[in-house]
Amino acid sequence: MAVIHRTTMTPTKLELLAAWLPGQPWYTTTGGAPEPVRAGGFRIDDPEGEVGIDFMVVADASAEPPVAYHVPLTYRGAPLDGAEAGLLGTSEHGVLGKRWIYDATHDPVAVERLLALLRGEAEPQAQSVSDTPDPTVAVERPASARPAPAAVPRVAHGRQGTEVRVDGLPAALFVTRVLRPGTPSDGEAAVVTGWTLPDGTQLRGVFAALPGTA
Repeated sequence: MAVIHRTTMTPTKLELLAAWLPGQPWYTTTGGAPEPVRAGGFRIDDPEGEVGIDFMVVADASAEPPVAYHVPLTYRGAPLDGAEAGLLGTSEHGVLGKRWIYDATHDPVAVERLLALLRGEAEPQAQSVSDTPDPTVAVERPASARPAPAAVPRVAHGRQGTEVRVDGLPAALFVTRVLRPGTPSDGEAAVVTGWTLPDGTQLRGVFAALPGTA
């Protein structure tokens, strides 16, 4: 199980995201600098214990009303070959040292673990507590599709989310970026969970979906 360290990161994840968000096609421009604040999320463990995987939600407080974004991240102790397009930057972790932080849709370990979750073969973990399952994360209509051995995913970003294609999957995995309350479409295997806006409003919707693979 991943260990959550109570320590510092320099720069922080929110600082890296504030610089990264405006360059994404799904980001809603507000005319000013983004002000990301934590709004929820969950983790999935890497069985090898090498990669931190965080399905993070931030709300942009510079927007009115605030917009919630799903920004899955991975944390690595060395650069990931072939994933330069997904690198947010590096940060100095107070316990683990220098970490390379990636948009997780570019990271084969994170994609494989998300697909395992969609098959019901991985357990979502609490975002900020070690060795603690998160019961608020649900998988609806579990999938059966399995990808080919790990390779850097083929990623296409759109206005609402990211399509991730992996050899061996009959359809693209869709990772929602602009979160809205709702339920999966018919025939989709989907990860559904909640987030909290800065005013305390609690919402629930689809974080990732895989069509037609049940």
